[in-house]
Amino acid sequence: MEKIKGVKVKMSQIFKDEEVIPVSLIKVENKENLDLLKEGDYVDVVGITKGHGFQGVVKRYSFGGGPKTHGQKNRLRAPGSIGSTAPQRVIPGKKMAGRMGGARKTIKNLKVVDINKENNLISLRGSTPGKNRSGIVIKKK
Repeated sequence: MEKIKGVKVKMSQIFKDEEVIPVSLIKVENKENLDLLKEGDYVDVVGITKGHGFQGVVKRYSFGGGPKTHGQKNRLRAPGSIGSTAPQRVIPGKKMAGRMGGARKTIKNLKVVDINKENNLISLRGSTPGKNRSGIVIKKK
């Protein structure tokens, strides 16, 4: 399995007959690596996702929150109960507030739509992890 290092340039679109194809443009570091790929190949892409900072459970895990009425004042976005009385501790893996994003993510089976050898660009169908100008590793199967 060959690994190709590159940088995510931007997201774009290709307009074809009654179809809009979302593509990610990736600039490859070495021109020689472009010869490893051809249009129609399927690749895996590894990158670091966008960081979202410290987030609560409603945004991080899509919790419903509490009711607006029936005696509630400031518990709208709270997680609710975090454990039962019996173990007298919080069970490991409990979904709680914390840092979101900024993790290594692999997107599998992205199709190579276009290869631009003059500008060292590869167009992949679909989205890739990370913000623009972030490092990407393409794994050819």
